[in-house]
Amino acid sequence: MSRDTAGTAPASASAARTGTARTGTAWRRMRLWGLAHAVDDLYQGLVPAVVPYFVLDRGYGYVAASGLTLAATLGSSVPQPFIGLAVDRFALTRLAPAGVALAGLGLGLSGLVHPYPAVWLLVLLSGLGVAMFHPAAGKAAREAAGDSTAAMSVFAAGGSVGFFLAPVLATPVLVAWGVGATALFLPPALLMAFVLVRAGRRRAALAGAARPRTGTDRWAPFAVLTAVSVVRSVVFSGLSTFVELYWLRHLHASQLVGGTALACFLGGGVAGTLGGGRLADRFGLVRTVQLGTALTVPALLALRLTPGQLPPLLFALLAGAALNVPFAVLVKLGQDYLPTRPGTAAGVTLGLAVSVGGLVAPVFGLIAEHHGPQGVLSVLWAVPLLGVALGCFLVEPGPADQREPARTMDPAGRSR
Repeated sequence: MSRDTAGTAPASASAARTGTARTGTAWRRMRLWGLAHAVDDLYQGLVPAVVPYFVLDRGYGYVAASGLTLAATLGSSVPQPFIGLAVDRFALTRLAPAGVALAGLGLGLSGLVHPYPAVWLLVLLSGLGVAMFHPAAGKAAREAAGDSTAAMSVFAAGGSVGFFLAPVLATPVLVAWGVGATALFLPPALLMAFVLVRAGRRRAALAGAARPRTGTDRWAPFAVLTAVSVVRSVVFSGLSTFVELYWLRHLHASQLVGGTALACFLGGGVAGTLGGGRLADRFGLVRTVQLGTALTVPALLALRLTPGQLPPLLFALLAGAALNVPFAVLVKLGQDYLPTRPGTAAGVTLGLAVSVGGLVAPVFGLIAEHHGPQGVLSVLWAVPLLGVALGCFLVEPGPADQREPARTMDPAGRSR
């Protein structure tokens, strides 16, 4: 073995150990908020998972089905800016647990009622719970993550995990018992709300010790970032709503394969979110957003053009991964653009911008009414091209040391 080779091996092993230690540290710092985000977004993910069964069991048309997605979107999007402003101004320590509880109650009860207006209202209230959770949790998660995008990706990936678990858990019980099985998803929300309340009590004693973040809010690049997030949301909403119906109605697959397609798309999103955080720490925030947005286009084209029932599953996975590479990066980048308003930034990037995509769900519903779910996928691939163009106007934030960071606290309330 040469001297160079001998010197490289220990260095590589040391780097590997360092990377492992950082991963473990990030998980320890972020696990509570990552798990809470998973539970909260489980109920967002249940909306597209349950919609096909409202179509099959209740006879809803495509427009009525899209209306349920719209209800969840209205509940989670419209209040977000106001909740974000309130979170930045006041110590709303109970807002995150209350949001999780309401999200679970609304969605869990929706399958037990029959009049469409009542179902629509319960889905709306579930969306409102999501709106209550994201700004408060996003602000607290950033305090725990510091300036690490990889750590922040643990929190963001929690949301992707929740979306992923929704069809995995929901499809078997919905096939067996119909939409009334939504009641089985009430306990996770109530349990997580209890855990967050207890953790909030431990943080309350040290909450006053945190120093406010300082810096200059940059609203122009934040507006561009918001537009990129909206484009991503439009694609995500359209695909998550119609990808299962595409397998069921166009590819004539079984309900199990249709649920697997949605699970592949959302499972790819988990991997993309975690990978995006690591890419951003290595290559930069803006480059990672641009790369993920650009890769979404060929993935969606391949998904629509690949024949058969099983081969397109690979591209559902890849489309989910590419679409979610920018997810955690956009959250952190938004808080870097608005260093004095982390709650507002989180409310927009995690809530408003993500939810606004659902507002176009009725448009996709009309396309599906006339051309089937395959018509939605035929036009959806072109939407990320707008995101690619907008991404050219994003700029890297200033160095982190130009801003005074808050004194971060772990989920147990210990100051670091």
